[in-house]
Amino acid sequence: MQIQAQQSLLRGTVAIPASKSHTIRTVAIASLADGQSLIRNPLSSQDTLSCVHTYRALGAQINTDNPRLWTVSGTGGKIQTKKETIDVGNSGTTLNIALGSAALADPSAQITFTGDYQIQSRPVGPLSRALSQLGAKSWTVKGNDCAPVVVRGRLRGGSVSIQCPTSQYLSSLLLACPLADGDSEIDVPLLYEPDYAKMTLDWLDKQQIRYSRQDMRHFSIPGKQAYKSFDLPVPADFSSATFFLCAGVLTAEKLTLTGLDFADSQPDKSVVDYLKGMGADILVESDKVIIRKSRLKGIDIDMNRTPDALPAMAVTAAFASGTTRLYNVPQARKKETDRIACMAKELAKLGADVEELPDGLVIRGGKKLRPADLHGYDDHRIVMALSIAGMVLDGTTTVDTAEAASVTFPDYVPLMQTLGAKIMLNE
Repeated sequence: MQIQAQQSLLRGTVAIPASKSHTIRTVAIASLADGQSLIRNPLSSQDTLSCVHTYRALGAQINTDNPRLWTVSGTGGKIQTKKETIDVGNSGTTLNIALGSAALADPSAQITFTGDYQIQSRPVGPLSRALSQLGAKSWTVKGNDCAPVVVRGRLRGGSVSIQCPTSQYLSSLLLACPLADGDSEIDVPLLYEPDYAKMTLDWLDKQQIRYSRQDMRHFSIPGKQAYKSFDLPVPADFSSATFFLCAGVLTAEKLTLTGLDFADSQPDKSVVDYLKGMGADILVESDKVIIRKSRLKGIDIDMNRTPDALPAMAVTAAFASGTTRLYNVPQARKKETDRIACMAKELAKLGADVEELPDGLVIRGGKKLRPADLHGYDDHRIVMALSIAGMVLDGTTTVDTAEAASVTFPDYVPLMQTLGAKIMLNE
């Protein structure tokens, strides 16, 4: 499919949908808990439904018939799989978190995880080895540190040191180790995206799970704990809001976003600060965020905490005056695609002056940009980010592989259309 985008003027109000990252964590915890949990206002997307499929395969009973209220009958921490191979689709978060959960199975169970071609290129070796050091057995089938990956229980506890170029490794251990047979000590000499690990800790706090930590570098987690059933809503998604924030500062007469909670640990709330630093007219009130088209200037932005925002911020920077440097985000090369290389290539097609760095991008604004036919690389965040460029430029811009947006944001195009965006999906 293609998105076709033309120059637009956005106005109106939009409620931001639920967080993918939080939805996956709620499904995982509810599946490990004892009793029935109620998940209110979940995100229903390809990634979150992959998580549902995965935890059903691990023994949880999950009813998603009501899109606004999912019910989960948990396993009580006793993983019982009826499948030897589980396909996580395109969801890297599901893969990593479920690896830790699978390590809670009986030692006789052997569970293999696989996924689509992008999942099979994303590293899981450090997490696999950490699970083995904590008493389970885990290995990658091809010996290349990528899925397919095998897990045999059971976590006994112990001590492990793990470098986390993705915080998903740490989140997996934080969620699984409380249910291990013994106590666990986790050293984390390297941690990118620490706020996503903080999101996981917030869920542990809600569950009254006992642990201690020294900053985000060392964790002590007693074993033989348990998760409890719950009835909670899923917060709105700052990662999805990023596309409206960036589109708003480039094209909006007045755009209002509702549902966002700035007390939440989601790191992409920092996008508001990035844009304000570039001169954006953004007003944050208790229950809404108001955005207007603004004259933007280039700045330096350390994006280590917010790699998912790189594509949208790169597009925004291309329309700013002066030079923007997006740096310290090498993990962006290990997402669904190499987002640094892909964004550099596609922005160049628009006429932007872009320099690729090992850990980011330098974008020199002020150039005359033109519409183009762009490649979305089957990457949801690249597809949506490039569509924003099309809403600024005079003419028609196309972005292929547009179906990828449904991974995290299936309603992206119709919601943009309600605001006046001249974008449409074509086969």
